[in-house]
Amino acid sequence: MKLLSFVRPNDHKPSWGIISGTGVIDVGHGSGTLRDALGDNAALKAAASRPVDFALADVTYLPPITNPDKIICIGVNYKTHLAETGREQPKYPMIFARWPNSHVGQGQPIIRPNVSDTFDYEGELAVIIGKQCRHVKAADAWGVIAGYSCYNDGTIRAFQRHTVQFHPGKNFYHSGSFGPWMVTPDEMGDVTRQPLQTRLNGVVVQDAVIDDLVFDIPALIEYCSTFTQLEPGDVIATGTTGGVGAYHTPPLWMKPGDVVEVDIGGIGVLSNPVVQEG
Repeated sequence: MKLLSFVRPNDHKPSWGIISGTGVIDVGHGSGTLRDALGDNAALKAAASRPVDFALADVTYLPPITNPDKIICIGVNYKTHLAETGREQPKYPMIFARWPNSHVGQGQPIIRPNVSDTFDYEGELAVIIGKQCRHVKAADAWGVIAGYSCYNDGTIRAFQRHTVQFHPGKNFYHSGSFGPWMVTPDEMGDVTRQPLQTRLNGVVVQDAVIDDLVFDIPALIEYCSTFTQLEPGDVIATGTTGGVGAYHTPPLWMKPGDVVEVDIGGIGVLSNPVVQEG
């Protein structure tokens, strides 16, 4: 099933629910967040049979998980992106963190800050953890996944390159996006065979299949769960493929008025306009 977080059109309060056709079943009004419901598959399936409450076109999208305990991002994790950077293949995953207020939901504007115009796109697959877990073996990793979503790891390259630590360039306010919803594994099928494409103003700028990952999804979960306890709703952004704007000639930076889309087979399209910081 497809699960989303949204703002209700009637009273403008946040909620979460289940997509049914072109409508939304409002499950979460007055009962916590989507993160709280992860893992209770029986309750979710029961709720999916209810009639819809709103048209999907009428709701305002929020990031699927509005309050993740952790957003763990993997750097340089596609072979094509590794090649364009000129880096050697790392022995371990390259990890940095994002904070929840650095991203927005489907259709919401992402912000180019006033301090730099080096605003780059990074289309990624987000893996959402469904249960508390630690020391997960790769062979068991698929069993701790609640779902998948699209992620745009919008980056201010100049600030990313200030030091070897990526955090400043990755955490500008509302610089990235997450959504439009999460898709549960039973509906997703074999995620490794799905295409990932990023488009800027309708032009394809990134195009890959998810099995081009340097460290695959089970390996990432095994590694991350070794150094931290993963919680329901934690997000692992699995890395971007080749074609980022920084390696175009001349560089292809996002600018106000642009529209960037991350399209993953089996999930859908995450689309956001770009605006200048006010």
